[in-house]
Amino acid sequence: MYMQAKVDGMKIPLRVTFGQRLRELRLRRGLSQEAFADVCGFARSYMSRLERGVGNPSLDAIQTLADALGVEVVELFTMSADAVAEASTPQDNAR
Repeated sequence: MYMQAKVDGMKIPLRVTFGQRLRELRLRRGLSQEAFADVCGFARSYMSRLERGVGNPSLDAIQTLADALGVEVVELFTMSADAVAEASTPQDNAR
């Protein structure tokens, strides 16, 4: 089931939670961002934008990502407990 993440009572945008989940699933499979982008046929910079929550993937791109990860599309929108905890942790914006 999709869970809307919140930090301090404020909803986190879907693009951000989607990107966190995408990164989590990619790392579980032991893939670098560049290797995963290659498997999907995407540029690494596009993959980076998706994982940072600044990219807005098309439905076709979402299907491609799910296929490359070997998961159903719904898995990209289902946050794990780890992702919920990460989303609730303040981020260092000084990067």
